[in-house]
Amino acid sequence: MAGVDMALKPGAIRELHWHKQGEWAYMISGRSRITCVNPYGQNFIDDVGQGDLWFFPGGWPHSIQALKEGCEFLLVFADGTFSENSTFLLTDWLSRTPKEVITKNFGVSPKDMAWVPTQELYIFESEVPGPLSSDQISSPYGKMENPLDFRLMEVKPTKTSGGTVRVADSTNFKASDEISGGLVEIEPGAMRELHWHPAIDEWQYYIEGQARMTVFASDGVARTFDYQAGDVGFVPRTMGHYIENTGKTPVRFLELFNSSKFLDVSLNRWLALLPPNLVQAHLNLNDTMKRSLRKVKQPVVK
Repeated sequence: MAGVDMALKPGAIRELHWHKQGEWAYMISGRSRITCVNPYGQNFIDDVGQGDLWFFPGGWPHSIQALKEGCEFLLVFADGTFSENSTFLLTDWLSRTPKEVITKNFGVSPKDMAWVPTQELYIFESEVPGPLSSDQISSPYGKMENPLDFRLMEVKPTKTSGGTVRVADSTNFKASDEISGGLVEIEPGAMRELHWHPAIDEWQYYIEGQARMTVFASDGVARTFDYQAGDVGFVPRTMGHYIENTGKTPVRFLELFNSSKFLDVSLNRWLALLPPNLVQAHLNLNDTMKRSLRKVKQPVVK
């Protein structure tokens, strides 16, 4: 997977474009207006704010424009070789297309071609858009079946004594069938429990706080890493790990997967669901440890 941290001034536009890959996004701060049109002629226009997500499938043209607060967001692509330079920009395309072809395409005369761009815009300043209702355009083909944005903070979190986890995957964010993820919040002194992901790599983005992670790679190999806001972490599939809050303030991070489903295996629950004698033969647990085994997963513990 690959990520891009992008910020827009009030009114600024990330120009109309599309990618080979699907684009999953998390709004870090501010608000923006997003647009998208699918191959069936249906359009989607909505406003998103802090904590919201969006997903644009590969090849679907879209745009992002900051509202009066400006905005910052994280873009995630299900391809580790992704490059911003490979984005298909509207102005870049038209600047490299003969004007007579553009004239024929739109059915206008050559004298109407003064607007044709000579270079790409990429990100450019513009007026802050008005109310959302003023930008709504109806399509003769109706509305998209599934919204392309998602209010992650409205998801009922899994709460524990040490923090919370909010999950967004294809079971609740139906448009996002390529990338799934969770927003994890860990209180000081707490940790994301020992676990692993059975079929998919984990890509992490740290939003705030300080954390430590040890990754067990089998064959007697393990490494420990420290993280802070703005850092990216990575755990290859099936490798055991934890994330511990090592600071004095909460840790917030995204754990993301190149998959439609959010799946993990908890060490604690694994042991709790086995015959006690089998576990005892391996670990020789005392009575306190035996009572600590939980059949119900608690992803954040203190």
